[in-house]
Amino acid sequence: MNINASIEGLKFFLEKENFKGYDPFDALNSPLLKKFSLDRKFLRIACIQLLKRLAFNIRPILGIKKGYNPKGIGLFLNGYANLYKLEKKPEYLEKIYFFLGLLCDLKSKGYSGNCWGYNFDWQSRAFYLPRYIPTIVNSSFIGHVLLDVYRNTNIETALEMAISIKDFILNDLNRKVENFGICFSYSPIDESFVHNANLLGASLLIRLDKYVNDTKLRDTAASALAYSMKYQRDDGSWYYAETGFQKWIDSFHTGFNLQSIEYFLKEGFTDKYRKEFNKGVNFYRNNFFLEDGTPKYYPNRLYPLDIHSAAQAVIFFSQRGSEYKKLAEKIIVWMITNMQDEKGFFYYQKRRLCKIKIPYMRWSQAWAFLALSTYLLSHGK
Repeated sequence: MNINASIEGLKFFLEKENFKGYDPFDALNSPLLKKFSLDRKFLRIACIQLLKRLAFNIRPILGIKKGYNPKGIGLFLNGYANLYKLEKKPEYLEKIYFFLGLLCDLKSKGYSGNCWGYNFDWQSRAFYLPRYIPTIVNSSFIGHVLLDVYRNTNIETALEMAISIKDFILNDLNRKVENFGICFSYSPIDESFVHNANLLGASLLIRLDKYVNDTKLRDTAASALAYSMKYQRDDGSWYYAETGFQKWIDSFHTGFNLQSIEYFLKEGFTDKYRKEFNKGVNFYRNNFFLEDGTPKYYPNRLYPLDIHSAAQAVIFFSQRGSEYKKLAEKIIVWMITNMQDEKGFFYYQKRRLCKIKIPYMRWSQAWAFLALSTYLLSHGK
């Protein structure tokens, strides 16, 4: 296993593309498909799903241009900050400042604090989200990245950008209130309440507490955590959400939930949930990976094999010490062997009958880059 060669090949591809690319969900960036969808929910979904499942890339024909995805830029920033902590190379620091500048440019305007959306219109079964409408997922991921960048580099701008996100989470999002806790909405314009989104936002608030010392942050974060912990299932898993059409369990959202809860534990809060956290880790480890490290998307079936599932698992297990190092290494071997192209980029999915080799920038490259750099930071080059 040569992780250094893998990440160097990927880095060469990324820098050649200047970190711009396509996304599995960017179909509505096509003027043709946008017109064809007639502003109808199910036609939008059909366009997105069709393009996402094709094994060949017709985006240039459809007028879809490569672009900067704010969440992808945040993940690349995190990866380069990891590399900079390993080796204080000037080119890594240069990239860090480049990404910080891009994130400033890509911020969604008109909200209480810093926040980010996607660079495409997105229709799900739950809601329609126009491009650059901010989400708690994107904003929280970027917030965690900014705090890690500050920790690794002492760049004050990163901390200032992260602190501002709390105002977006606290003031602009809708909330579902139950007698045991609250759940944040996915965006300011919907009433969709999703566990990984809720936990990501709550965990960012608890990490920011040390920098702003605001009891409102602690109380709100604890209430949001309590909501999602209440809905943890007996086997340690979570449904994606509690609405009837969102009751599935998948690999990388399980990883997001656990990573968010671990932030609370690392900050010294809510140790009462450690037993539930450990149960969740055991469910994740025991249900989503074959013996050779192959990452399953769902616990009860193998396909599709998705780079996102592999990458999130490497990120999570790499940071959990020697007990999980072997599992992380098996997953990396699977990633490099099965999903990395000779040009350096990583494929999107392996399905039962084909591989989708389109080099999606956010979904595949950004997550793979962060996964490899996280492993190297945790276990050395």
